[in-house]
Amino acid sequence: MKAVYYEEFNQLPVVTDLPDPTPDDNGVVVKVLATGLCRSDWHGWVGHDPDIALPHVPGHELAGVIVETGKNVSKWQRGDRVTVPFVCGCGTCPQCNSGNQQVCDHQFQPGFTHWGSFAEFVALQHADANLVRLPEDMDYATAASLGCRFVTAFRALVDQARVSAGQWVAVHGCGGVGLSAIMIATALGANVVGIDIGDDKLELARQVGAVATINSSRETDTVAAVRDVTGGGAHVSVDALGHPQTCFNSVANLRKRGRHVQVGLMLGEHTTPQIPMAQVVANELEIYGSHGIQAHRYDAMWNMLATGKLNPAQLVGKTIPLGEAPEALADMNTFSGTGITIIAPHA
Repeated sequence: MKAVYYEEFNQLPVVTDLPDPTPDDNGVVVKVLATGLCRSDWHGWVGHDPDIALPHVPGHELAGVIVETGKNVSKWQRGDRVTVPFVCGCGTCPQCNSGNQQVCDHQFQPGFTHWGSFAEFVALQHADANLVRLPEDMDYATAASLGCRFVTAFRALVDQARVSAGQWVAVHGCGGVGLSAIMIATALGANVVGIDIGDDKLELARQVGAVATINSSRETDTVAAVRDVTGGGAHVSVDALGHPQTCFNSVANLRKRGRHVQVGLMLGEHTTPQIPMAQVVANELEIYGSHGIQAHRYDAMWNMLATGKLNPAQLVGKTIPLGEAPEALADMNTFSGTGITIIAPHA
């Protein structure tokens, strides 16, 4: 198979021929028809993820068709159209048994713990516990765009932050996950403020539902600006970028008893950001992490898509062939472009 491949961190990947994967007894092999390019892939490529063993094939946001199944797989067969959460569970640990596969004690992640989906084929383990069937009317690019960004934002706002109609939600960072958060919060009836340093991203934020935007590169005090727009602070605030400054601002711009959700990864030199803890205590703020979503929670999201409340296809920026993926991956840290880039391995 053709795949994006690197043998050293920070070394530009190449597209090369590698052996086709085979399924284990509980797994499947999926023909990858679309896969999302995510900043998490960039973090892995530069060496921020200790789970990655070199050499490596990245990619974790995928959609495609099953082409092989292991002998113990009972729920799936060849030809099934599927996607998968980027955090997969073992199906048997205490976390999985409680319905929280997103924090499985033995979790595996395509593109991190094993070779991923920047390839023509990918092997996925514990298929019966993790695969998600695609709606018949959903195209593969849209399904891949849900990947980690959209589904993580969905769980962050619906399950973790408990956003409700009329609340103010601040979203710091209007990349793929931030735009997803804006769309979802708007669908829930919230009023959303989008914060970013790029006017093009802020324009797209308004298109997907933001009622106000703030360009933090031109704002001397982003926290004060959010408080002014929201009339005293956000009820819910999301750091969708994963940077010490956006994390701090997201907590600091909350009103009393507000809720901060950390969605953007804090890796490398950013693992221990400053938090205004005196404000957290005095104002009884709540701080949450959000790490993926469980396969069984996709149904709630499918329902909102079916009724037109959510339109993730609107977030897809462009589709590129596998040959352009190495340069696009290396370019992720520049934050150039808008929307979600989709790789089509068989194009």
